[in-house]
Amino acid sequence: MSSEDTPAPERYIKMANHDKDLEEEIYDKVVDLTEYAKRQRWWNRLFGANSGPVAEKYSVATQLAIGGASGWCAGYLFQKVGKVAATAVGGGLLLLQIANNSGYIQVDWKRVEKDVNKAKKQLKKGSDKAGPELNTFIDKSTEFVKKNIVVTSGFVGGFLLGLAS
Repeated sequence: MSSEDTPAPERYIKMANHDKDLEEEIYDKVVDLTEYAKRQRWWNRLFGANSGPVAEKYSVATQLAIGGASGWCAGYLFQKVGKVAATAVGGGLLLLQIANNSGYIQVDWKRVEKDVNKAKKQLKKGSDKAGPELNTFIDKSTEFVKKNIVVTSGFVGGFLLGLAS
């Protein structure tokens, strides 16, 4: 018996049952996928097996809020302190230039050049010693960011908003 021989109501019932079976099959696959995602956290595959965040006991929204608020405060303070520091340095250089042009100050440029070259040599010698300490700090910072990716991303966003405000 073909589908054309089947009366219309029965054909629709068969189609509805087929659609319902298909929907259940898709639902089961989606549930399986969500269960798989729960077992295989994406950040474990991306950042390593030991990357469980320290702040995991808090919800994602709480972690983002804490990171965002602390980032905004840090960004706002960084902006204000940066403006004060830039004004102080710029004002000091302006006053020195005015004093130099007015004749109050005589600059020995040969001595300045000699001191700058001496400082460059000391920096080159000191940069070799600071390498391992800097690498250790960078490694620790990277590990912290990996373990607390949600809080860190909230902090970065808040920091940028704090700089902009």
